[in-house]
Amino acid sequence: MKSTDHSKTGIVFPRVCRAQRGRNTKLWFCRSIAPACLCVFYWNVLGLMSSEDWRTALYRAALEAEVSWIVNDTAEEEAASACSLRHNIKKEDDLKRKFSFFVPVLQWRDSFINSHWEKLQNEPLPYGWKDQPFYEIGKTLSLLSHPANSRLLERKPSDTCVRCAVVGNGGILNGSRQGKTIDGHDYVFRVNGAIIKGFEDDVGTKTSFYGFTTNSLKNSLVAYYKDGFDKLPRDPGIGYIFIPAETRDYVMLAAAIQGVSVPSGPDEGDRPSEFFGYKPKTHQFKMIHPSFIQYVTQRFLKSPQLEEYRDLYMPSTGALMLLAALHTCDQVSAYGFITDNYKDFSDHYYDKAMKPLVFYANHDMEMEGRLWKQLHFQKVLWLYQRRKTT
Repeated sequence: MKSTDHSKTGIVFPRVCRAQRGRNTKLWFCRSIAPACLCVFYWNVLGLMSSEDWRTALYRAALEAEVSWIVNDTAEEEAASACSLRHNIKKEDDLKRKFSFFVPVLQWRDSFINSHWEKLQNEPLPYGWKDQPFYEIGKTLSLLSHPANSRLLERKPSDTCVRCAVVGNGGILNGSRQGKTIDGHDYVFRVNGAIIKGFEDDVGTKTSFYGFTTNSLKNSLVAYYKDGFDKLPRDPGIGYIFIPAETRDYVMLAAAIQGVSVPSGPDEGDRPSEFFGYKPKTHQFKMIHPSFIQYVTQRFLKSPQLEEYRDLYMPSTGALMLLAALHTCDQVSAYGFITDNYKDFSDHYYDKAMKPLVFYANHDMEMEGRLWKQLHFQKVLWLYQRRKTT
């Protein structure tokens, strides 16, 4: 949950160039980075920019070029309400360099275009579609045809404030009495083993979105069944947010929308209706865009584990939901996420006995914890923290 600071521009350009492989590299450089560099150089020569301004502009140009191919060039940033976290982001140079509200959070039918395919087929899951059949990816995304599949929530008029709570499953919530406060938000995100029954006073009852990978969903139903997680949240109108970590996530999504059994792969024979309830509506399904996963990993959670465990590492489910909320909502509160004193609490709020939090190679939880602390300090989100009472 942490952020790596790439403060030296010399580090940025090799990484940016490596991301663009093949015969189009030279053309891409000319169109993306070179003009920005020439402009910055021109102004610097004229003496109209300080050396610090020059470094900042050059760094930002390189970062924007890093994900330029996934940005809608004709997009305009939507008007932010007076309470929006975006105003605080604009006040901090380091935040302005990291946050981009043009990167698509979700993928759906109309986002599957040839130019995206050409770029994303060079990146492995969950960051792209490398080694994935064009037809299969296209067929799955074609099923996400409802306009609601393209956005997390309906934006209210710009003078209203959209408040979101993202609820992790950390033991810090046991005895927190935060249930009513959580339910008071406009939207509530939950993930993985989101047990509510018996813990309403601590975690609330409302669920607007449930985020997961197929692997985390199935593992949660097995691992936490005895604790009370025997089915997914099924609130009216709930949005189910798939994280495409593996091919099976695309296969499961397609079967869920079509109301059929999974035809192949490790989940062959599964009926998603048993997970999501009888015949959920198409508009209830969402799927995180690979470009968004790539963007938040590179900008916020580029852990050393990404190199050491490249085939395993990705941001945690909770981290992706929290970052998705930060790019969608006006105000975001995080509950049940890792804090400095995580060792004082059990792994989950529903643990019947004390279980220490265990770190695995597929996530960098300590980095994520540092990121939440930093964003809390910068007033981009509000992180629930408390001392353990004896």
